[in-house]
Amino acid sequence: MALIVQKYGGTSVGSVERIQNVARKVKLFRDRGDDVVVVVSAMSGETNRLLDLARGVNPEHCARETDVLLATGEQVTIALLAMALKAIGCDARSYTGSQVHILTDSAHSKARILEIDQNKMRDDLAQGRVVVVAGFQGADEHGNITTLGRGGSDTTAVALAAALKADECQIYTDVDGVYTTDPRVVAEARRLDRITFEEMLEMASLGSKVLQIRSVEFAGKFNVPLRVLSSFEGKEGPGTLITYEEDGMEEALISGIAFNRDEAKLTIQGVPDQPGVAYRILGPIGEADIEVDMIVQNVGADGTTDFTFTVHRNDYEKALKLLRQTATDVGAREVAGDNKIVKISIVGVGMRSHAGIASTMFQALAKEGINIRMISTSEIKISVVVDEKYLELGVRALHTAFELDQAPATNA
Repeated sequence: MALIVQKYGGTSVGSVERIQNVARKVKLFRDRGDDVVVVVSAMSGETNRLLDLARGVNPEHCARETDVLLATGEQVTIALLAMALKAIGCDARSYTGSQVHILTDSAHSKARILEIDQNKMRDDLAQGRVVVVAGFQGADEHGNITTLGRGGSDTTAVALAAALKADECQIYTDVDGVYTTDPRVVAEARRLDRITFEEMLEMASLGSKVLQIRSVEFAGKFNVPLRVLSSFEGKEGPGTLITYEEDGMEEALISGIAFNRDEAKLTIQGVPDQPGVAYRILGPIGEADIEVDMIVQNVGADGTTDFTFTVHRNDYEKALKLLRQTATDVGAREVAGDNKIVKISIVGVGMRSHAGIASTMFQALAKEGINIRMISTSEIKISVVVDEKYLELGVRALHTAFELDQAPATNA
């Protein structure tokens, strides 16, 4: 008998029929003797509907009241799922975040979990009940309802699994696992049986939408085995296990290819090469709450430097305006920008022990006539910026070059 925490997202509970389908899945685990805690999101589209209502009443942001409003979405789902479970003979009890005592800080809309009271959950599990908990929410020390921000239900599930020392945390979504890349771009993309926390963190940060970064960080910190599965009929399977690197894991050089379409590049040229110049360029960008991703600096023989960096495409116009003002202040020669670029990244722990990964990547792109505009590396990742029109061609070329359509051998 195992203790399993399961999380079902908005599409998985998007209708009464889908909620009933989830109930049947949960009952299968109870019937085989497992203890089950289920975390659910609001029904698909419900959070956006509630936000539209809030804007209609008061366009100004009321953080505390918005959290009170948004938390009702999950409250509907937990009640319906508990009812559906009872209807098929599986005893269940629902809890909001505050009822199960998920204690958070007071940062509305982006609260952090501080503590979880296990007592109610363990009492119900001991009595053979399924515990159904609202994801995405908690309460601060003053009793105020708080929400955890984007991906909050994943974070709730992982946090409960860590607190309960669950055998596994299963994240049910609309895909049946983590793939070598997006199957919509590469038809031959292959579902991975296992992937490390490090690799999944990189994949999530680079554009893979399967899991939110925060939940993967939490799982890695508390060593909670994560498994990504599909909740839809016809897609049942073992999913992808996310865990620490172990003997017997796939001996792959590269585990996957991630990409991000939402990139923009800015360059300030002819900046006097003096101490503090990087701060003078990026300081105003940071103060405007614009996140910078990749940075490249080239120092010329004339005592000036060219400074290039990337930002999210939504921040492009704002960053360009700030950079033009900075150029005037520091006496730069020119400012240029490009919001028609993308980032493609290869990820794999195999990079640590194998040479030639970068050369294989660059050669594959060169063969397709794809010019690399920027390069960034880490211990298990290489990212390149290329023109937007080459995204799919570049991903397919790299997928083939690293033979990701073929399952690697496993250690004996």
